Order: sequence, then structure tokens, then C-alpha cells
Amino acid sequence: MFLCLKNIRTFLKVCHDKFGLRNSELFDPFDLFDVRDFGKVISAVSRLSLHNLAQNKGIRPFPSEETTENDEDVYRSLEELADEHGVGEDIYDCVPCEDDGDDIYEDIIRVEVQQPMKVGMTEDDKRNCCLLEIQETEAKYYRTLEDIEKNYMAPLRLVLSPTDMAAIFINLEELIKVHHSFLRAIDVSMMAGGGSLAKVFLDFKERLLIYGEYCSHMEHAQNTLNQLLASKEDFRQKVEECTLKVQDGKFKLQDLLVVPMQRVLKYHLLLKELLSHSTDRPERQQLKEALEAMQDLAMYINEVKRDKETLKKISEFQSSIENLQVKLEEFGRPKIDGELKVRSIVNHTKQDRYLFLFDKVVIVCKRRGYSYELKEIIELLFHKMTDDPMNNKDVKKWSYGFYLIHLQGKQGFQFFCKTEDMKRKWMEQFEMAMSNIKPDKANANHHSFQMYTFDKTTNCKACRMFLRGTFYQGYLCTKCGVGAHKECLEVTPPCKISSPADPEASGAGPGPKMVAVQNYLGNPAPPGKPVLTFQTGDVIELLRGDPESQWWEGRLVQTRKSGYFPSSSVKPCPVDGRPPISRPLSREMDYTAYPWFAGNMERQQTDNLLKSHPSGTYLIRERPAEAERFAISIKFNDEVKHIKVVEKDSWVHITEAKKFESLLELVEYYQCHSLKESFKQLDTTLKYPYKARERTASRASSRSPGGLVSFDVCRRGGRPVTARSRTGLADFLGRVAPAMKSVSSSATQRGNARQPSSLQQPVGVGRGFRVLHVICAAISLPLVACPGYAACT
Repeated sequence: MFLCLKNIRTFLKVCHDKFGLRNSELFDPFDLFDVRDFGKVISAVSRLSLHNLAQNKGIRPFPSEETTENDEDVYRSLEELADEHGVGEDIYDCVPCEDDGDDIYEDIIRVEVQQPMKVGMTEDDKRNCCLLEIQETEAKYYRTLEDIEKNYMAPLRLVLSPTDMAAIFINLEELIKVHHSFLRAIDVSMMAGGGSLAKVFLDFKERLLIYGEYCSHMEHAQNTLNQLLASKEDFRQKVEECTLKVQDGKFKLQDLLVVPMQRVLKYHLLLKELLSHSTDRPERQQLKEALEAMQDLAMYINEVKRDKETLKKISEFQSSIENLQVKLEEFGRPKIDGELKVRSIVNHTKQDRYLFLFDKVVIVCKRRGYSYELKEIIELLFHKMTDDPMNNKDVKKWSYGFYLIHLQGKQGFQFFCKTEDMKRKWMEQFEMAMSNIKPDKANANHHSFQMYTFDKTTNCKACRMFLRGTFYQGYLCTKCGVGAHKECLEVTPPCKISSPADPEASGAGPGPKMVAVQNYLGNPAPPGKPVLTFQTGDVIELLRGDPESQWWEGRLVQTRKSGYFPSSSVKPCPVDGRPPISRPLSREMDYTAYPWFAGNMERQQTDNLLKSHPSGTYLIRERPAEAERFAISIKFNDEVKHIKVVEKDSWVHITEAKKFESLLELVEYYQCHSLKESFKQLDTTLKYPYKARERTASRASSRSPGGLVSFDVCRRGGRPVTARSRTGLADFLGRVAPAMKSVSSSATQRGNARQPSSLQQPVGVGRGFRVLHVICAAISLPLVACPGYAACT
């Protein structure tokens, strides 16, 4: 739907900019997409047919007559007819056209060989004809590559930049080198009778993978070439000169650039013909393997090309969604997109939303003209889908619904589709996405498979074929590291490694428990490691975690999935291993000790107070007479802005796209993240609590005797720690130390070994601050006024 609407908008823009049609003479994109007001579409096309440019092209116009009432009734009924008969999106597909690529290839690579099917030929004669065709067509193809290099690439370097050369010719020089060796190997095999030809193809399978890059960039190469021919006269003349030197100017450069893609996709066809005439040959089994290898290569190249197009589509999604702070390609491949009505199971309000469904998540947006405002990112790993057959009995539009229910009882969603057919399509795509992220056979044969992006070309452990494409090509076992296709998970050989990620198998006890302090959806991704995604409040069992490392390995207690995650996303659980008790509602908390809390304050009074403060100064004030009790007031670019804080369904938020458990958590988040995520024109964090100047002196650090550093410690948000809470901290450190020891003992020993005992500090400088920071975070006690702390971590 997204791309269809984009194409319609492009058409309308051309009508306005190039043909001079007024907006009132055009139609809304949905008038065409939904066949909503087809009369306006016909009227606009009629005006185009009467335009001078159309007349000069010889296009026959059709009159723009006054539409009769009956005609309008017909047009109005088209939308209902489309819904009733279930018009699919395939009507928007490209119109098939004649592809002359094969004809060009045949003209260039044609060789004169005897036809294998000639009457009276023996099987050996037919086999020899096939061998000869492979050899001679490869020789002709190699000469074509040399012609491109000699007669085009060398001369055009004089008029083109290196960037344009690379865009047009891609990696053609690498192809020429590979095929020089490939042709020599074929010739050597043919001199020995051709019995080892299959081995030549098997040996070169990996080297021919470079065609993936060439074929996936072919469309861009052709577009670049055509643009340069149209805009640079010296380049156009040079290309024409070069063309006359290649086969007497019979083929254009555009034609020749297509030949490599055509050639690599012919290898499996040539081998298939050879195999059919090698029934009794001893090399038949090897020929079968070679045929499978070239078929695998062809599928790999096609998938790389398809992924290139998919990433381009994802990029268009990305640029159209406002306030999106993550890369969509991290969520897998797009499945379907379109308009649905969404209702939260909690608030029961139906809302018009535009959904983008990916393998891992569904992006919920609100359509704003030609762009989309992010409202929610729903991670499918933590949800299940169920049908809602009751609503299907209602014949009204937008009454065909299904549910997305959170596995841990958190907020769920209900989606409503316009027609029953639309509902069926969406449910099928949801099922497919959930099957990709949670395949049934993920733990077959003691493996632990997760959908994964492989940096290097990898073969499936079961079938030995390539894991195809450029991202999320298949599944990785997080225990033994083997890769597999989804359809091969069940037949993959048993996992041979008893990983530390499996304490029960290794006999080790469970690792320390951590609790997630923020959502982690896989962005940024751990380099070369499988991702463990989770949501705030989830409990993770730590498997590996160096205090100095940015990435830790753990296992989600709820799902038993394991992988890597940012160490900053978690904090230790209380020592009994249970998740922390939910925070009280904002209305029940006392914020008077925080330097940003102003209590009951009117808007005008707030403006006067913040006017003299620097940009980024903020406060939180109470509005007891209003429905929304709290508001954020912040000075930004000489103006004071006011933002309502919404408290609803035990959540606190300023925008539906990001919700928090308490006002304190919200403030802490926007102290580090720009408000631009929610308000485009407000590009600032909550920088300076308005009372900060009054408390500067009380938060200054001091140095104690004996070389030991002491710090004033404050709770998150600026609340001072009392003597009683300091005692509690010491008690907590004593209780949590054994759990942290398994993570940090080796690093601590190395750090302490380098210092004389008289200079050792309470926790240790450097990596010790990191350990102290992690522990303090468990009870909301981050260090402040720590000189050099950033360098230590």
C-alpha cells in the first residue's frame, strides 16, 4: 500500500509540476487506490489527454464531458464493488513487458555447434556437443568482458570520476579476473576429455559469489549511465566512439552491461543439458552436485538482488516515519503495510492507524498527510495472535478483528480490518512473521536457533546450500554457532557443544539475575553476536559479563532465549532473585526533594520564573485543577514551553509512543533523550533543574585524607542520600557482592594486583567504578560529581 500510494503521489506531482494541472483538477491518492471517487480520476486523465504534450505524442484524447448523475452513481459504487469482490493489490503490479535481455545475450554469445538432438547422434556425441557449447560460450563471454574493459572502461576513465566509473561498471574488473581463471580451468578439463568439468564448477562456486554484488547494483548502474548520457555531452560522444569499436557498433553499452547477469544465470541450464546426456558416465554424481551448486548460486544471486530492493523499500519507510529513532532493517523484512483501526485492550478506543509489519515488530503510526507519526512499536516476540470471530458477524466495514495479546499480561491490542479478505491477509502475514521470529523447531536436536544476520557468506549445516541474501539470511545456534535455513532446523545435526549458556547441562549453578531497566529491541546490535531482546522489567540470567565490556551475554528467564545485550540496559535484581516491585503511581509519590519539582504553580508564574534561566532549564509543576495533574515547563530558544504529562492505565507519558511507569522514570529518560522524539520543534533534553544553582554547593565533591576519594552520592533525580541510606548501601553491597563476584572477580583481581595495598581504594579506581556504578544502579544510586568517571567507564 505504501509504495502504491507513493507512486500515485508521484504521478499527481508530475501532473501539477509538468502539465500545469491545478490541485482542484486532480484527485486524492485514495480516490484511485480505494476506487473511492473514480470520476475525479477519469476527469484528470481526460485533461491530460487534451494537453499539448500529449497531442504532440499522437495520443488520442477523450473528451471531458459533464458527468451525468447516473455516471456518478456508477463511480460511487466502485469502492463497494471493490470491497465486495476483494480486489487484491496485484492490480497495482507492474505491467509485464517483453524482455529482450535474453535476445541480446543470444546475439552476443551465439556460437556455431552441432545440435545435440540431431538424428543419428549417439549419447557420447550429444554429450560432446554440450561440453563444446560450455567451452565456446565461455570463451565468447570472456572476450566480451575484455571488450568492455578495453574499449569502454579504459577510455571512459578520462571523462568520468572514480565514483561514476564504480557506479556504472560495479565490480567488472573482479569478474574479468575470475573468468580468466575459470576459462583456463575449463580448457584444461576439455583437453582431458571433459570428465572433470563438474569439479571446475564446484571449485569456482565460492568465487562466483561476486555476481551477487554485480547483479544487485545493475539497475543503479543503468540509471547512472542513462543520466550521464543525457546530461554530459562529452561523455555521450565518447560512448558513441567506444561503441563503434565493439562488434561494429551493433550493441550499446547498456546491452553489454546486462550480459554478465544473463551469463551467470545460464550455467545451471548448461549443466542440466549436459547431465541429461551423461546417463552412464562415471562423473554423473559429480555433475549432479555441480548442477545443484549452480542452482544454489543462481538462487543466492536472485536473493541478494531482492534484498537490495527490500532495503531500498525499508529506507523509504524510514524516511517517511517521524520520531523514529531505530533502524527499521534491524527488524527483519517487511511483510505488509496498510491502514487498520487499532484499539488498546485497556482503553477501548478505536483509532485510525497505519501499520508497518516486519518479521520482529509491528510499527503503529498515525498518518499525517504524506508522512507518518510513530505511535507504538510492538515487539512480536512477546505477543501471540488470536482471532476475534465474534466481530465477523457484523457486516459493517472495519468490523473484522483479531487480537495481539502480551504473553505476560501487559497491554494488548485489537486490530480491525475493512473486509474479511483484508483480515485474512493480515493474519496470514502476522503468523508468518511470528513463525520467523519464533520457529517451531528452534530447539530441535538440542540447538538454540535465532533469526540472524550473517556478516559472511555461510552454508546451511544441514543441506550445505548457501544462506541466501544480505540480512537475516537464516538462523544461528547461539550454543554451537552453526547456521541453518528455517526449513532445515529439524534436520540439522545435533548440537555438539554443551555451552556455558546452558548451566543445567554443564552442571554449573544459575548466574546472577538482572532486571531490564529499559527496552532493548536489538539496536544497536552486538557485533557478530546473536541479539537478546527484552522489555523493561524482564528478568535476565547473566551468563557472561565483564564489568568493562559494553556487551553482556544472558538468557531471558521468561522465554529461555539467550543472546547478547548492552550492559547498560540492566541492573542487578534484589538478592532474592525476584523482579523489583512495581513503583507506586505518580500521584502517590512525594517529589518535593527533587531539584526539578516546583509544586503547585500557575503557567504565568512559571513563565516569569524560567525567563531569566538559560535554555534547557526545566521544572515539573502540579496542576491540581486540571485533568492532567503534572506538566513539564522548559525554556527553549527564549521561549517557555509547556507539556502535559498524561497519567493513564498505570502509565505516564507525554506521547503514546513512549510510556513510563512513573514521573521520575519519565524525567530521567528525557534528561538523556531529546524531546524532539515527541515534539519535532523541541530539540533539547531536560538539561538544568531550575533549583540546581541553589544546590551546587551541597553537591560539590571533596577529597579525604590518606589518598582516598570520597563522593557525595545522590539518588537518581537529585534526592540526597541520608546517613541511614548510606548504611543501607553498605549493607546492600555486602549482600550483592557474592553475586557480582562471578562476573567481575578476574577483572578486580587484575586491577588490585597492580596497586600497593596502602593505596587500594574502597572499590578500586577504573574498572572498580564500573562495578560500583552497576551495583548502585540497582537501588537507584548513581554516582554524581565523580571526576574522570566517564573516562573510567
